[in-house]
Amino acid sequence: MTTPAASAPAPRTAVLLAGGLGSRLAPFTAVIPKPLVPIGERDSIAEVVLRQLAHHGFERAIISIGYLGHLIKAVIGDGSRYGLEVTYVSEDQPLGTVGPLRLVADQLPETFLLLNGDVLTDLDFGGLLAAHSASDRTLTVATYPRNVKIDLGVLDTDASGQVVGFREKPTYDFYVSMGVYAMHRRVLDLIPADRGFGFDDLMHLLLERNDAIGTFDWGQGRWLDIGRHDDFAQAQETFARDRGVYMPWEQAE
Repeated sequence: MTTPAASAPAPRTAVLLAGGLGSRLAPFTAVIPKPLVPIGERDSIAEVVLRQLAHHGFERAIISIGYLGHLIKAVIGDGSRYGLEVTYVSEDQPLGTVGPLRLVADQLPETFLLLNGDVLTDLDFGGLLAAHSASDRTLTVATYPRNVKIDLGVLDTDASGQVVGFREKPTYDFYVSMGVYAMHRRVLDLIPADRGFGFDDLMHLLLERNDAIGTFDWGQGRWLDIGRHDDFAQAQETFARDRGVYMPWEQAE
């Protein structure tokens, strides 16, 4: 009696959002889509992310493209030089940050990553997916601590407008989303088919349903969102200085 062969495990999969206009980085993005803006001498931010995913054991990336998507396909190709299988899905109309998942529902394994195409981080992508899979939650959000200083005097007032407190240039501490999410494919049941659906919509819906949302704290690491000019300049500086932090495998080659 022969034993049926075990089915091959689903490839570790990440969905990369690369369809936005990148208007905050104009005029660079007038001719280059934001995921292709150069972050180093020979790499764009999307290429850095793809190499990081491969380093952390991912085998497949699905890139959601829109604005100047043909340039992204021309540069990235099939992904083989990054150590990944890369496929593409085109947004005919803007679908938000979560909506594109409906277009690739048949390609998604039970758990997967969804991430913005404009983040520079040394996040352990494999560790995030493993922690999420072990939790059996619908969503786990990679988080990072941020200190926000208000360069003004802040007044606390009561209902009548009377001042009851004052803070001079206070600093507030927050945990913010890094734009990297681990998800269970049951999230697909929550995405409407007839309109765009963003991460904020998903968060509010899960909270309304009392569906527990997990976090993966990366406060010990690095993270920059390069969507603005000042962040982009900072990202270029830190990547040039600390390339080995973001691409440690190069040090071993």
